[in-house]
Amino acid sequence: MKALLPVLDKSRKKPYYQQIYDYIKNAILNGDIREGERLPSLRALASSAGISVTTVEQCYNQLLVEGYIYSRAQSGYYVSNVFSHSGSSGDTGDSMISMQAFSADEAMRVAPSPYIYDPDCFDFNKWKRCMNKVITEHSQTLFFEGDPQGEYVLRTEIAKYLYMSRGVACTPEQIIIGAGTQQITNHISTMLRRMGIENVAMENPGYAPVRSVFRDRGFAITPVDVSDTGLIIEKLPTNIRTAAYVTPSNHLFTGAVMPIGRRFALINWAMENDSYIIEDDYDSELRYFGRPVPALKSMKNSHNVIYLGSFSSTLFAAVRISYMVLPEEMAALFSSMAEDYSQTCSKLEQLTLAIFMETGSYQTHIKKLRKLYSQKLSAVTDFFTREAADFIQVRNTSSGINVLLDVRSDKDAGTLREEARRLGLQLTGSENSFMFFYYNQLPLEDIPHLLSQLIAAWRADE
Repeated sequence: MKALLPVLDKSRKKPYYQQIYDYIKNAILNGDIREGERLPSLRALASSAGISVTTVEQCYNQLLVEGYIYSRAQSGYYVSNVFSHSGSSGDTGDSMISMQAFSADEAMRVAPSPYIYDPDCFDFNKWKRCMNKVITEHSQTLFFEGDPQGEYVLRTEIAKYLYMSRGVACTPEQIIIGAGTQQITNHISTMLRRMGIENVAMENPGYAPVRSVFRDRGFAITPVDVSDTGLIIEKLPTNIRTAAYVTPSNHLFTGAVMPIGRRFALINWAMENDSYIIEDDYDSELRYFGRPVPALKSMKNSHNVIYLGSFSSTLFAAVRISYMVLPEEMAALFSSMAEDYSQTCSKLEQLTLAIFMETGSYQTHIKKLRKLYSQKLSAVTDFFTREAADFIQVRNTSSGINVLLDVRSDKDAGTLREEARRLGLQLTGSENSFMFFYYNQLPLEDIPHLLSQLIAAWRADE
C-alpha cells in the first residue's frame, strides 16, 4: 500500500477534499503512485491527514467518477491504468449500450404545449437589471451590427468562466458565439471542408440534430458504438482524417462518463491520425454528485479538441446562445471567413449575458440550479422507483435537466407523449420504449402529484 502524506493548507479557500483529490491525481499522473497500487482506506487516510472520513470519501468518489481509481468489494481502492490505450480500469469492461432502435430524430421533436414552469428556475429581476444597464449605458452600441464572432466582452467573460469552472485555458479570439449548437456545427462543417476533412464519427446512439447537419453537408458519417465508459475508441477510423463528435462528460442516452484513461486514448487517437475531437460539454455545470468532470479541452495535448458549450440549459430556452472554443489554427481560419457570415445571436442578449456573468450573477445562479435540480432529480427518481418500478426504469440520473425513462407499455410512444403533454409535462421519445423526461421545469412541491397523475394515465386501459 502506498503511503499518502498530503499537506493541507488551512489558509486556502479550496476545500480539503479537493486538495486531497489534486494531490492524489497529480501523484498518479506523475507516476508517483502506479497502476494497481492500493490506496489507504477511508479511515486510514482520514486519520493520517487529520480530517473526516466523509471528506476522504468525497475525494475518492470524484477520483472514481473520473477513472483515476477503481474499487474492489471487501478489498479497497486501487489505481487505474490511466495511460492504457485499452482504457481498462479494474474489473470494468466495455459492455456495449444497446439502443440502436432509438430514433433520436423523433426524440428531439417537442409538440407545442403550455408546459408547467417553475419560476424559481431563473431570477428574471437580475436579468432585467443587466439588460436595463445595456440599454441605458450602452445603447449606442445597439445601432450597429454585432461581431460575426460574437461580442468581445461576452467572449472575454466566457474565457474567464471556462478557466475557473472547466479548467479550459483559451483566449477570447478562440471563442465563436452562435445561435445554438446546430449553427455552431454548420461553422465547424465549413472549416473542416476547407481543411480537407470529409469524415465525421458520431456516437451511436447520439445527438441527432448534429448528425443531421453533418449528413446534410455531405460528410461521410461513421457511427461508433458507446459502452459504459463512453465512445469505444478502438472503433474510430484510423489512417483517415476524421472529426469525432463526443459527449465524454455525460453521454446523452446513458449518462456514461469517459474515464481518464479513455480520455488520454482519445486524445492520442486524434494526434496519431491528424484528426479532431469535437467535445460537446453540454450540461457540464449541472452535475449533482461530486465536482464537474474536467473537460477534454483542459487536458495535456488537447490542441486537436474543439470545445462546444451552451447557455440554453442553465438560463432559459429563449436565449439561444452557444459557443465553441477553437484550436488556434482553426480560430485563424474562422477569422479569415468571418466576413461571409452575420451574427444571428441578439446583440442585446449577448451584452446582457456578459454583464450577468461579470457581476457574478451567473455563477450564483448555477449554484442555485445545482441544488434545486438535484432535489428535483431525487424526487423524480425516488417516485418512479417507488410507484412504477414494474414498468418504468429510470436511467442517466447524475446530471443534466432530464432523465431517460425505459417505459414498458402496450401503448406506443406517441400516445405516452400525448398523455404527458395533456398534464403539462415535457416528454420526448421514439417508437420504442426509451423517452426523455424533463424534470427541470417542474415545481419541486408538485412533483409527487404530477407524477402520480402521469403514472395513472400510462397505466389506464393498458
